Amino acid sequence: MAVLATHATSTVAALLGPKGPLAKQIPGFAPRLSQQKMAEAVATALAENRMLVVEAGTGTGKTYAYLVPALLAGARVIISTGTRHLQDQLYQLDLPVVRRALAVSARIALLKGRSNYLCRYRLQTIEESGRLATREQVADLRRVRAWARRTRYGDIAELAEVSETSALWPRVTSTVDNCLGQDCPQFSDCFLAKARREASAADVLIINHHLFCADMALRETGFAELLPGAEIVILDEAHQLPEIASHFFGKSLSGYQLSELARDTVVEQLRDAADFVDLRRRAEALDPAVAMLREALGLGDRRVLWREVAGRSSIREAVERTTDALERLREALKEAAPRGKGLESCYRRSEDLAARLALLTGMEEQPDSVRWLETRGRGFGLSLTPLDIAHTFRARLGTQPSAWVFTSATLAVGDAFTHFAARLGLDDYDALRLDSPFDFVGNTLLYHPTGLPDPASPQYTAALLEAVLPVLFASRGRAFLLFTSHRALQEAAGWLVGRMDYPLLIQGQAPKAALLREFRALGNAVLLGTASFWEGVDVRGEALSCVVIDRLPFAAPGDPVLQARIESLRRQGDDPFVSYQLPQAVIALKQGAGRLIRDVTDRGVLVLGDPRVISKSYGRVFLDSLPPMPRTRDLQRVEAFFGQ
Repeated sequence: MAVLATHATSTVAALLGPKGPLAKQIPGFAPRLSQQKMAEAVATALAENRMLVVEAGTGTGKTYAYLVPALLAGARVIISTGTRHLQDQLYQLDLPVVRRALAVSARIALLKGRSNYLCRYRLQTIEESGRLATREQVADLRRVRAWARRTRYGDIAELAEVSETSALWPRVTSTVDNCLGQDCPQFSDCFLAKARREASAADVLIINHHLFCADMALRETGFAELLPGAEIVILDEAHQLPEIASHFFGKSLSGYQLSELARDTVVEQLRDAADFVDLRRRAEALDPAVAMLREALGLGDRRVLWREVAGRSSIREAVERTTDALERLREALKEAAPRGKGLESCYRRSEDLAARLALLTGMEEQPDSVRWLETRGRGFGLSLTPLDIAHTFRARLGTQPSAWVFTSATLAVGDAFTHFAARLGLDDYDALRLDSPFDFVGNTLLYHPTGLPDPASPQYTAALLEAVLPVLFASRGRAFLLFTSHRALQEAAGWLVGRMDYPLLIQGQAPKAALLREFRALGNAVLLGTASFWEGVDVRGEALSCVVIDRLPFAAPGDPVLQARIESLRRQGDDPFVSYQLPQAVIALKQGAGRLIRDVTDRGVLVLGDPRVISKSYGRVFLDSLPPMPRTRDLQRVEAFFGQ
């Protein structure tokens, strides 16, 4: 690994300086030395076709720092983000501003995964079949139908009147499994095909990590040519890449996919093979088999290793019944396939699902990977996840002779990028770590409550809340309480009721975006959240003045993928805690702590309850990875901070 010199040379730094075009174009633009340093590092990597890893602390302005040199490079650029929200922000706000400021004429395109686009064919089939389960779905269908007549892009995010969690969306969007491709009778009007055509002609293409990894892993027809043509690839929010890539380099199968095959087969049978009654009977026989398998997997929501349940007679019986029902359906679909493109697609899907079911439920273990299952509500999923994607990911990068930039606010553990780079197989890369330009010494305080029991104690959450309640009074609400488990969140929600007068918002009561809007509008609320609120949440100003983190965010020890990784590392002679669990927890803590200070004028207190951060030797690793925040164990100092 080469470590870049951080002095800013003239050209790109000047563009981001006080007299540069961005300062003239953007009201209130504040030049930042760290932003200029990053821009120069990116410009060097692009010019020399190098790989660059950059941690840019909150407030660096990393988006402009990579957009300016990327647009000036005169090359084809792919920018991949961790979330659709940032994807939209880049496309609608940031890129147009920088393009105008630099007076460049680069063509910009936005491409999302296929499930984000309305499928006209599937909308037509659901209208013809009339098979909807609830009145809510019927009402949503009416709204989608009206929107379909006026939309230009077919991006389902346009239709705010239909919840993003509506059960209708999977019925009117396509998947890799059920898309008919160029055989679709609606292909000439396909929104996804249009988006891909625009993407192929763009100079700057904005995608997300799921799409990026899907392309690497699957090489979907029509999208496989996007990455080979790119001379520059920038991956923002890159800390999410290892987990997303692990998913796409594995295999999975859900009960929903099996039921969807049965449902689609019935629709296509009515359309093109009305006389083939046995096909419909076989499709309808798959659903009770899938339901039997779900019941055999056990009640409640859980994630377990497949090997722990694979030998149970009830599960073997349910797997055999599902396998037989799927095979009978496959045989009938093979006979019916020549009658229509939809039936032909269903036949191909049945073959693929049968192969995946056999792989994921067989008795033979798969090398260098772990098989596991997840149950949630009435659904289930079976997965095979590779334990190490480093070799695969690095090999895929090697097929793209591009400049690569990986950036995020949380990539390093201490000053080192070793953990992140090892997970993706990065070896010959340049590295740059930039601290946040915000005044953490003057504007923040890190509070460790005294007298808390061990986090494993059943009394821990109540004891933490007793210690935190005076802080919430001092902060006048205006707080996030971030938990490492839903169980602790629910316990806290019950405990806080009646103990304070501030509005209490709880994850799950409403969609995430709605909760955040209400939190900002109220100005004195206390919001309780778990994983999804630890990152990608931006609340600026006084509405958020306190962040409480209940425990050091070590991954749940019972997680089946973590269990398998720990076993694998031990077999290799590594210490799994030092080489994997600790670095992962440090990066997660940095994400949670990063919710506190989002702007130069923000002030706030971070409460880190877990006593292990002080009592254990590894606590120093966590503290050294946080911004330079003054620390205290004195509640009065916290109260004085808020009283200033």
